[in-house]
Amino acid sequence: MEDAELVRCARGGDVAALGVLLRRHEAGMRAVALSLLGHGPDAEDAVQDAMVSAVRRIGDLRDPAAAGAWLRTAVRNNCRMHLRSRPPLPVADPEWLLPGSGGVEEVVERAELRDWVWFAIGQLSERDRLVTMLRHFSSVTSYEQIALVCGLPIGTVRSRLSHAHRSLTAALRASAERAYPDSDALLGARRREAADAMTAAMRGDFRDVVDELWWPDADMTVPASGQGGGTGFALRGMECDLRSGVRQRLVDVVAGEDVLIWETELISEHCPPGAVWLHKLDKGRVRRLTLCHPKNSSA
Repeated sequence: MEDAELVRCARGGDVAALGVLLRRHEAGMRAVALSLLGHGPDAEDAVQDAMVSAVRRIGDLRDPAAAGAWLRTAVRNNCRMHLRSRPPLPVADPEWLLPGSGGVEEVVERAELRDWVWFAIGQLSERDRLVTMLRHFSSVTSYEQIALVCGLPIGTVRSRLSHAHRSLTAALRASAERAYPDSDALLGARRREAADAMTAAMRGDFRDVVDELWWPDADMTVPASGQGGGTGFALRGMECDLRSGVRQRLVDVVAGEDVLIWETELISEHCPPGAVWLHKLDKGRVRRLTLCHPKNSSA
């Protein structure tokens, strides 16, 4: 098939066609990166990030016959961004991967590509999957925020995200011709569960939520304050918030097989504007909860 036909098929939801297109032009993309950055992980990152961006931006290609030039331009732009990056930034990520600016999360609104991406994310290691979900599908986007939530040095966050990007692109290519489970079914179930749990918590029944969804020996940490404890600590914290008049409203849910993220709005003039509940799941139940307020962290 010619490039133009592959592009048309990909726009229609044929992920196998997109996989063929990426494999066809991978060598040319890598040549561009090597010519600008030389041999090393930065050149490889530029190629892998361009491939990930192509998954969601295939509809932006005006001339389907020029797919190869379009992909090489994406790599060239990545390389230029890297060369212009300033020392204070741990890494210069492609702008189209940032949440809120037309990033990867838009892919999940399109059925076939959504399921493909989430299947590939599920193939990542647990540590790569966690930083990927935080970086691209939550409001915990900066390296400082992710480092705080995960208890890692910023340099480690950078290296894990770089490795995750390469692994995700490889998983996308490898799974292009497979059938995928319906990720929307999992997300829908988790959203309903979160809405019911938040409603119960706000009316003072958080203990019922913990009993139903948490393991008895689960623990909770609040990185900003350095505090933490078991289920009793979590219950006391919610009771204290309710007595102080603090209420939360569920805003968004991100769901993976073993990672669950709730984003909430805090309704109180004395509190941060929002909170992120990062749940680590074990057989579908909460083993650990990390509660953070990302808008208090540096962007």
